[in-house]
Amino acid sequence: MKRIVQPEILDALPPDDPRALRSRRDLRRVNAWMVNAEILAAALLKARSEFAFSQITELGAGDGNFLLSVAQKINLPDVKATLLDRQKNVTAETLAAFSKHGWRAEAVVADVFDWPGSPAEVVVANLFLHHFENGRLTELLQIISTRAKLFIAIEPRRAPLPLFFSRMLWAIGCNDVTRHDATVSVRAGFLGEEISAHWPDKKNWRLIERRAGFFSHIFIARKIS
Repeated sequence: MKRIVQPEILDALPPDDPRALRSRRDLRRVNAWMVNAEILAAALLKARSEFAFSQITELGAGDGNFLLSVAQKINLPDVKATLLDRQKNVTAETLAAFSKHGWRAEAVVADVFDWPGSPAEVVVANLFLHHFENGRLTELLQIISTRAKLFIAIEPRRAPLPLFFSRMLWAIGCNDVTRHDATVSVRAGFLGEEISAHWPDKKNWRLIERRAGFFSHIFIARKIS
């Protein structure tokens, strides 16, 4: 299956559009079915056993609920979470909910290619990289490699089984936006070592890329020194 990147409806809708609000709620259920929070939580815990970190930046964070669900699953107190997205989607209630798990969260509205602030210890992304054509993906990974010590991305797995289930989201009540974007996401997803091929500095980084669960694909880049 050839990788095809196409526009997703949610990206073009205003944050307060009713269809966008519904689709973001749908995405929480889709992430739950994909067990992406559990996959990221396990990867963070393994990384924490290798080196201490106290700061995590999520790219394309949306409404912040995905990283919040990760915080709920792991015991990592005293973490500063930066939720970066080009739209203002994170509510005050969501930011406050992080504090129940010992995390301090802030929302930053910015384009990832104009990433503000200081370098991050850990950068994560969930269902984000597949939005970019190969040239733009190479650009983005170059930026990340200069800003992070560890990068973890969870993406759709581009394969027949995920594509089949992406067409069945009507069965769990997902709206037209989510149903359209799900199939587009799978077709733009990744296999094998396709993300690794775009990583700019393979000599000084340890790269892991593989299937994760039934529907997901994980990429991990850890700086060696």
